[in-house]
Amino acid sequence: MLNIRLICVGKLKEKFYKDACDEFKKRLQGLCKMEVIELKEEVGPAKLEKEADAIEASLLTPGVTCALCIEGKMLTSEELSAKISRYALEGVSRLNFIIGSSEGMSERIKKNADWRLSMSPMTFPHHLARVMVLEQIYRALMIAENRSYHK
Repeated sequence: MLNIRLICVGKLKEKFYKDACDEFKKRLQGLCKMEVIELKEEVGPAKLEKEADAIEASLLTPGVTCALCIEGKMLTSEELSAKISRYALEGVSRLNFIIGSSEGMSERIKKNADWRLSMSPMTFPHHLARVMVLEQIYRALMIAENRSYHK
């Protein structure tokens, strides 16, 4: 079974975001082993580098890492499903998805990621991005299994 870790900088405070994340984590049971890791949002001049250290320490290794950032490539849900399926066929059992803090993420993390994904050319709150990523992972796995969620 595929192990997927979503590494997020910052804690969810709003109940509606937590509820949405919990719903998708529940739906993902049986499709993959889904884990969401919340890291402390740092302060100060070396903020992004401190966060990068914590992100690197949280990665599933060996594994494939995706940084979610504006510089990433936009994919359709079908393309994301195909990409995840291709990794599984290649024997990859661990996937990491990284969402940075409200101030972004270190260039080091972006550079070292195996691939970069952009959800949209628009800007969203990073807490909403967490819900969106969980939903898209769920959708991608449902597409891969030819199940009825995706229309």
